[in-house]
Amino acid sequence: VMSARKRVKSSQTPRTSQHSNSYQTNLLAWKLKEDLSNSRSTSKHGQNSPVEDSEQADADEQAEDALQIAVRYFEKGPFKTSRSKDKTLEKHLKTVESVAWKNGLAPEEIDILLNVALSGKFGSAVNSRLLRCMIPATLISEDSVVKAVSWLCVGKCCGSTKVLFYRWLVAMFDFIDHKEKINLLYGFFFASLQDDALCPYVCHFLYLLTKKENVKPFRVRKLLDLQAKMGRQPYLHALLSLYKFFDPTLISVSLPVKKNIYFKNSENLWKTALVAVRQRNQEPSPEPLKLMLGPATVRPRKRKWNSHSLIPVLNSSSHSKEYGKKGMRLSDYLSRNRAFSGEQLKSFPQLLQNIHCLELPSQMGAVLNNSLLLHYINCVRDESLLLRLYHWLSQTLQEECIWYQVNNYECEKEFTNFLDTIIKAECFLQEGFDSCEAFLYKSLPLWDGFCCRSQFLQLVSWFPFSSFSEVKPFIFDRLAQLFFTSTIYFKCSVLENLKELLQNWLLWLSMDIHLKTVTDSSLETTFSGSMQSVFELIHYVGWLSTNALRLESNSTFLLHFVLDFYEKKVCDIYINYNLPLVVLFPPGIFYLALLSLDSSILNQLCYIMHRYRNNLTAAKKNELILKKKSEFIFSSKTYQEYNHYLTAMVGCLWTSKPFQKGSYFDPEVFKMIGVAKYKTSLNLVHHPALLSYAISFLLKEYPEERTVNVSSIRGKKWNEYLDYLFSEGLQGLKLFIRSSIRHSSVP
Repeated sequence: VMSARKRVKSSQTPRTSQHSNSYQTNLLAWKLKEDLSNSRSTSKHGQNSPVEDSEQADADEQAEDALQIAVRYFEKGPFKTSRSKDKTLEKHLKTVESVAWKNGLAPEEIDILLNVALSGKFGSAVNSRLLRCMIPATLISEDSVVKAVSWLCVGKCCGSTKVLFYRWLVAMFDFIDHKEKINLLYGFFFASLQDDALCPYVCHFLYLLTKKENVKPFRVRKLLDLQAKMGRQPYLHALLSLYKFFDPTLISVSLPVKKNIYFKNSENLWKTALVAVRQRNQEPSPEPLKLMLGPATVRPRKRKWNSHSLIPVLNSSSHSKEYGKKGMRLSDYLSRNRAFSGEQLKSFPQLLQNIHCLELPSQMGAVLNNSLLLHYINCVRDESLLLRLYHWLSQTLQEECIWYQVNNYECEKEFTNFLDTIIKAECFLQEGFDSCEAFLYKSLPLWDGFCCRSQFLQLVSWFPFSSFSEVKPFIFDRLAQLFFTSTIYFKCSVLENLKELLQNWLLWLSMDIHLKTVTDSSLETTFSGSMQSVFELIHYVGWLSTNALRLESNSTFLLHFVLDFYEKKVCDIYINYNLPLVVLFPPGIFYLALLSLDSSILNQLCYIMHRYRNNLTAAKKNELILKKKSEFIFSSKTYQEYNHYLTAMVGCLWTSKPFQKGSYFDPEVFKMIGVAKYKTSLNLVHHPALLSYAISFLLKEYPEERTVNVSSIRGKKWNEYLDYLFSEGLQGLKLFIRSSIRHSSVP
């Protein structure tokens, strides 16, 4: 505590006019620093013995005093001092580096040292070392960044220092308390693209900073000129894609649809320190939250000493907390609370009242744990907010993915919780994140199919709508390799998540159909092209299922999941989603279900065929009413295929004449299921899946008969037998018979 007070006292000495308005005059910032020192001292005293506490306190006080001396030295130090000949300079450098990497620097200290590093007082080697230790203890003042940028105009720092400064800006972007004044310097940053060495890092910074109002025609032309000069560099392509996202009319050139990792990670130099900063700035990690309409309440849980949460704590940009704290005047409180901070947001009505002045957290990742802020992002649809969130997600997924490095599974629980939080946010918004799409592109080839399986497959189910043919080599081909070489339970999990993926794509298309063409999506294609992608996805699942059933010896368990895919999503596309598409299952699935020994499989197949009939009938009527065919018409082949399946089912279940019209079936198949005379005896009574029902029916309804002869179920008994089947819960069979078979043709 004493050391913190000394730092405050020494820092309030008169300074030159150049620094009279710097951030160190902010009394509230000093109060935060004092609180930080208090918390450090308290936490350390709680862990050690009294003697150790005293020694540690003395050591901390000496370190703090040494840091203040070092900061004053650099602020007033000589120009162009040779580091190798000045032991005092080296001593102060090591002091700053030690404290910065251990505890971080206060905002006022960063303000001073950042000016020193970019003002050219010392050599480039010293400037580089200072920039590498610009690690915040809490936040970074926007004014500090603006003053630092002003030094770039003077030209007193070398090119390598400028590169390092821009890398630092990108890495610390979420720790800067405000961005409004920085955005006013957008033109200066954009002009820096002329420098070939700075261009990749300036593009990265502009990608984070750009808002819709920053997109101008002359800037688009300049980017196109740079692309013509330098080639298709990923960082230029990223900025052009962002500009096109904000204003599609300004850019007529086609840009690749496939998402890439556009930028090299700038956090590598400060990764360990930034993790420590995030850990310091938050409570113990919250458990994965159940998102709901209302305030997000977090209960801390016990954690290991070296573990950390990947989701930042909700912390608004403003340093002010509430009126009434020591040293806080009413004018200060009012001036600092024009915006409504996310920490104050407790209810949905409160969100509606303050939606015009809501202040989002400085680290966008914090919104993932707050349903009200997710509502805000979803309603406002500010592209710059989404891009900040996507960038944070991309960097965090890239750095924390546990299978990118060998034997890096110690943090599996934290990473699993992180993925769970992302998935819950996607479910809440009913929309997949673009950054998760890029993560799947990069990580799927390295995934073993076991680690975080549930979470990874759920990310696949929220894959944004795309051209299937374009993403198939990168996503679905790799998924197929794991699918065929894994257990039956993995196969069922994949089918379940592909069913959810199809549902999300269908919902997106059904909402977009009113626009006639898909003009607002990432796909620049016609509506029929989008329908083609859905058709290819269904065909892909049919191909997976057919081959999986062969590999698993026609498993009934797996067949349930396959038929569930067609029952819940595929057979009702036309009626439920108002989309002109009907896709039947492949013959390998249909005939296997038709000749199954499981009555529930046969009942499920009957229900699916009933729904297919309703959809095809509705589509045919609609064509006749409109007297014209839609752009994506039903081919006659679809009707022919359905009629072929229908004839086979009626022959197997009713007329005892299966596969009569040109169909060939190996007799060995029927011998395997116990039907020797399949051409004359296969029907509702003799079908292997229903034979037990026939015997139970005779024993229950005709107990006086000494022998059980299922062939006696004819005429009146047949109708009674049908009622018995329907009473046993075979509703799919009931719907199929009543809609597709005339009762006058009772055997």
